[in-house]
Amino acid sequence: MLELTMAAVSGTEEGATAGMLMADAPSDPGAVLRVGRDRAVCRLVTPDDWLFVSRAHLEFVCGADGTWQLTWLRGSQPDPSSEVRLTIDGYTQPVAYGGTVPLPRGGSGEVVIQDRMSPRSINVGFYHEV
Repeated sequence: MLELTMAAVSGTEEGATAGMLMADAPSDPGAVLRVGRDRAVCRLVTPDDWLFVSRAHLEFVCGADGTWQLTWLRGSQPDPSSEVRLTIDGYTQPVAYGGTVPLPRGGSGEVVIQDRMSPRSINVGFYHEV
């Protein structure tokens, strides 16, 4: 099972967890969890007016072997208005626009979508239960 928690954080609310949202999915091949502004396709939905987040921004997909991967989906613009970082075990790495990275089996971490123009972010914590 993959469990996600999401918080929208502005510069004045650093560390705030008010309005935290949660979603989970079993580690079945083909299971998908998405994060973005479009309620029709995303399980975790960001504020409508936070346009640095695409309609479908992040996608977590379970592979045939029960492991999960994270993809930063390409949006309608050639250059994104955000940055995405993945932190696992204290190590932070950027995620490329349109890139995919594996998540550790039985691990946890955080994905941050950072607005390039304002001190706002979407923080998505994950826990992959084995």
